[in-house]
Amino acid sequence: MSVFLPVLDGQVDDALLQSLARIGPVIVPALQAASILPNGSRYILLDNGAPLNLDQIVQWLDQGAEKVVIPLAQAKEVVGVLPRERVLLLLDVANASAVSETVRNGVSGVLIKTPTLDLDFISQFSKFFSGASIHVLSIDASVPPTPSTIRELRRSGAILALPSALLTLSASSAQQINVADALVAPLVSDRTDGLFPTVVTEDGRSLGLVYSSAESIKESIVTGKGVYQSRKHGLWRKGETSGATQEILTIRVDCDQDALEYDVIQHGAGFCHLEQSSCFGQAKGLAALQKTLKSRLESAPEGSYTQRLFKDPALLRAKIMEEADELCRAESKEEVAFEAADLFYFALTKCIASGVTVADIEQSLDNKAKKVTRRKGDAKPQWTQSVAGPSKPPPAAAPEPALAADEPIRMRTYDLARITPEERAQLLRRPVLKSEEMIAKVKPIVDNVRTRGDAALLELTAKFDKAQLKSTVVFPPFAPESMQLDPAVRDAIDVAYANVYKFHAAQAQNSTLVVETMPGVVCSRFARPIARVGLYVPGGTAILPSTALMLGVPAQVAGCNEIVLATPPRPDGSISPEVMYVAQLVGASAILKAGGAQAVAALAYGTETVPKVDKIFGPGNQWVTAAKMFVQNDTDALVSIDMPAGPSEVLVIADSSANPAFVAADLLSQAEHGIDSQVVLVTVNLSDEEVAAIEREVDAQAHALPRVEILRQSVAKSLIVKTSSPEEAIGFSNDYAPEHLIIHLPDASARVASIQNAGSVFVGPFTPESCGDYASGTNHTLPTNGYARQFSGVNTLSFQKHITSQEITADGLKGLGPVVATLADCEGLGAHANAVRIRLAAMQ
Repeated sequence: MSVFLPVLDGQVDDALLQSLARIGPVIVPALQAASILPNGSRYILLDNGAPLNLDQIVQWLDQGAEKVVIPLAQAKEVVGVLPRERVLLLLDVANASAVSETVRNGVSGVLIKTPTLDLDFISQFSKFFSGASIHVLSIDASVPPTPSTIRELRRSGAILALPSALLTLSASSAQQINVADALVAPLVSDRTDGLFPTVVTEDGRSLGLVYSSAESIKESIVTGKGVYQSRKHGLWRKGETSGATQEILTIRVDCDQDALEYDVIQHGAGFCHLEQSSCFGQAKGLAALQKTLKSRLESAPEGSYTQRLFKDPALLRAKIMEEADELCRAESKEEVAFEAADLFYFALTKCIASGVTVADIEQSLDNKAKKVTRRKGDAKPQWTQSVAGPSKPPPAAAPEPALAADEPIRMRTYDLARITPEERAQLLRRPVLKSEEMIAKVKPIVDNVRTRGDAALLELTAKFDKAQLKSTVVFPPFAPESMQLDPAVRDAIDVAYANVYKFHAAQAQNSTLVVETMPGVVCSRFARPIARVGLYVPGGTAILPSTALMLGVPAQVAGCNEIVLATPPRPDGSISPEVMYVAQLVGASAILKAGGAQAVAALAYGTETVPKVDKIFGPGNQWVTAAKMFVQNDTDALVSIDMPAGPSEVLVIADSSANPAFVAADLLSQAEHGIDSQVVLVTVNLSDEEVAAIEREVDAQAHALPRVEILRQSVAKSLIVKTSSPEEAIGFSNDYAPEHLIIHLPDASARVASIQNAGSVFVGPFTPESCGDYASGTNHTLPTNGYARQFSGVNTLSFQKHITSQEITADGLKGLGPVVATLADCEGLGAHANAVRIRLAAMQ
């Protein structure tokens, strides 16, 4: 934890600079960022008024800068684009009240410039930025702060930013304050001798407990050596007689400001007087292995295995690759630990041979964690070959290896009678959706579109959809050439449109509900369409005019004034003619040629050409889902969404009466959506041969389908769950709450009454899920990930809102008024009661 924050101003003496680097971050002006403390802990201070170079800022952060300090005038350009924990806001005291909520929530702290150190103002300001770090920089750089001022600031939760011109390694004076005096100022010792407990660590491991004084701290800061205060012998310069010296890396103050931590590089026999590395015993684990390997590198016994590894790089490389493969194949906790230990041994041998320590590895990890830009992270081609692996865990536990091309495409089988309750619960789980992680990834995209509008949309569409556009939106009337279809496809769309329209028109609530709750008190409820809706139609691996129908028809039936359809363009910038034709059928008022999070952002906030909407509908990948979840929680957007969405799902219940070919076809029709599709077959009293017959059909049909490579991966993660009765099967299905449920049972119609949780149910052998997807009339935009427990699929009411009204006569108020006044008095809301009593009095 920082006690104060040095601000470099002009030329700084090297000795002072190195001393400051030992006690925490240093604020460095942007013009000096490249030359000062290239490997130290830095905050980069941007010049107030200079043009903002976002690429340069990202480069600084990627190279290890802790934070950037951004002037308020430029904050909107980086908020949401850079991680909030890497941004400090630079404020003048005069414009402290001009900070918007969006900016406040987008930074981790504030550096406020003030002419005087007014503690009352700083305390109030800290409340405004609750949860953020407050740094205070006095504009008056001629007078150093007193230790008591530093102490009071820290007690108020603020950190003093001190220009380096006010700091010195010499004794404090009227012009400068000693660095150690500034560091010690807020420290409080609970010891009678005034010493501070000091924990000494190396590579994250405790070496021992010592004590420090203001004098010893000062010498450690100046010399960079471990210097402490012996309770018996005074100043103790570690290793002065034994040779076991220490290099100080960092000196940190704990959160209570009553103890210190010195992170060091220990030389010689070790820290302890017993000539061991730590006062708490010899090193263990990686620390012990590193020590042994260093010793072996210097003087390995002739003929030892470690010496062979050091002298034979080819052998060492082969062992690393061998152990990595064995770790990948390990299954049990014990096996993974055993194989990982072997891999660590050989990997650390490689490191020590190259002069790399565990500390170097940890530093590299820390540096990578600071990077703002991220690689995609895919494996290189030589490591993506299929590897046969175990098929034990359910799909939520871990993704399964892809099958080789010549292997049968098979599901995994579990028997409810033979698994534990914990294993049954695991079968019900979906793959973990890392919502927070995905929202963090889409936030920069959303903020980019929100702040830059069409310009950002055009750039992102070129980047992600590989389409160079001149405009983002198409308005009606739509050009006839954009809707040229095969006549058979057009006729099919027309039939589907008619069926979907008929079913959704029947759902519309156009009548007013009127109830007289007591004489003279009439309450009403009536529906109104949501004025402006956005419909997201995915592109990607399939063209989906059916989704445009399923979203557009209920919006049309409900009477929405504006229907904005968003869909990714093709590389030539056009929209598929099937989707264009549906857009015309449903009366779309605009078509946004964009996909992904950027399309969701444009719908939520609007741009120069894209109309803002009030509610966003439609499925999509995890980027789309995360963006929808983000914007619905942003009060600046004032937009709602239809439902959370995840990978497509189907659960099929089948007994011996089911046709294996029908069952296999139903499973595959959902599995082809994507490699993350969730497919479950629940069998009822099927023999092993009957189950095998379905599996043979799955394999045969899959190999005959065009999307076989997707099926090969999704089916490998799919489940067969054996049950002993229809009731047990339906019970499992209700717990699973599938998006689509298909019932292959002789009495399928009668079983529907037992279904409690499902997006849509397909009853009997001649009701494939495909019909609901396209043209039966029901909607195919349905809840996934188990949300069928609490969400309905999209319907006409999804595009309507309901308003209530009440009308009370004078006689009605005479009966109701005293009740209302009594309840208002009970709650202490006198004005509520008065609004009633004043009317009752007027009637007397």
